[in-house]
Amino acid sequence: MELHRGLPRQSPGSEATTRHLLSLCGPLPERPRVLDLGCGPGPSALLLAAEAGGGGADVTAVDLQDGFLEELRAAAAARGLTGRVRAVKADMGDLTCPDGSFDLVWAEGSAYNIGFATALARWKRLLAPGGTLVLSECEWTVEEPSAGVRAFWDPHYALRSTARNLAAVQAAGYQVLGVHRQPESDWAAYYGPLGERAAGAPEPAGPEAAAALGFVREEIDVRERYGHEYGYTAYVLRPVTAGDGGAWHVRPEAAGDAAAVHAVNSAAFETPAEADLVDALRGDGSWLPGLSYVAEGPDGSVAAYALLTRCEVDGVAALALAPVATTPALQRSGAGSAVVRALLAAAAARGEGLVLVLGHPAYYRRFGFAPASRFGIRAPFEVPDEAMMALVLDDAVPVPTGTIKYPAPFGI
Repeated sequence: MELHRGLPRQSPGSEATTRHLLSLCGPLPERPRVLDLGCGPGPSALLLAAEAGGGGADVTAVDLQDGFLEELRAAAAARGLTGRVRAVKADMGDLTCPDGSFDLVWAEGSAYNIGFATALARWKRLLAPGGTLVLSECEWTVEEPSAGVRAFWDPHYALRSTARNLAAVQAAGYQVLGVHRQPESDWAAYYGPLGERAAGAPEPAGPEAAAALGFVREEIDVRERYGHEYGYTAYVLRPVTAGDGGAWHVRPEAAGDAAAVHAVNSAAFETPAEADLVDALRGDGSWLPGLSYVAEGPDGSVAAYALLTRCEVDGVAALALAPVATTPALQRSGAGSAVVRALLAAAAARGEGLVLVLGHPAYYRRFGFAPASRFGIRAPFEVPDEAMMALVLDDAVPVPTGTIKYPAPFGI
């Protein structure tokens, strides 16, 4: 603690990065409620208190170190932000805050204390409806990290790739608002002051202090030698809510629904191609019983439809979401979102790991889909990068990379 006391920050970062991540959050309520977890001396908490929401936020800043909290209180007073910043000693992994307490939960450089996946799971409940989670994670930036850098990181914290962390984000039920790889200058802002202090530190008095100083020096040395192989990536996330709370009755397609499903697809699209595709898929080996879903309208008729069939990515099984259709009179009513959400839940329940869709990014992002290219997945034809999307349902299963192979009825 003494080695770090009085330093401007306790992880790689900068005011420029904090402001950029704040801009990716989109509109915030006036005077938003912000929770800064693992705040350290509070560089992010102070900026958010002054600027978030346009006129500043009410920030609850959490850390376990009394020294950091004291520094934050002093800095807030010096900036006239005492009424905006509340420094609290608490464990970020065992918070007692009521559900829905915050519009923005912020964790720059601190999620590793409890683990990225654990942070995603435990902090979601803290968000108010429409709330946003911002957190950063140290990741591998090369496919095959060298033995030297692994010798340092593997015993301390298991780094993963951006693709693996995106998979964890999606499997935890978040949509991705933004992903930002932090620049090298953020590392310099952290390691510069820390390195100067470590270089000038006197000989430690005891074994624990000696071990702490030795670790810091080794950490800085590893960064100098292997910094191109790992880095911090920040994620701006929002819980998936599409299809939640709707009044639509959603169910698997029944034996007598085929004609109604054909009619909905025919009415929803300009040509009969999608309706004919569903009919052709019914007789194909890619058809998966139980993954053809309908939403019923108020009169019990089929109002919306969504289908998942078997496809492959470089020989590995995946699912193709197509088509998704809503009868024209009920479009923008939530029926389509409800049937897609229920269908994705059914796929997850049966152990499926990956869903692919070609469509409008603004629509499918609400379910958690992100560009497939971030996972190394590509379409077998020319398509805008943002339109070919992927959703990981189970991040325990490695995400395949390569080209999508659609069922034969797609004619691709």
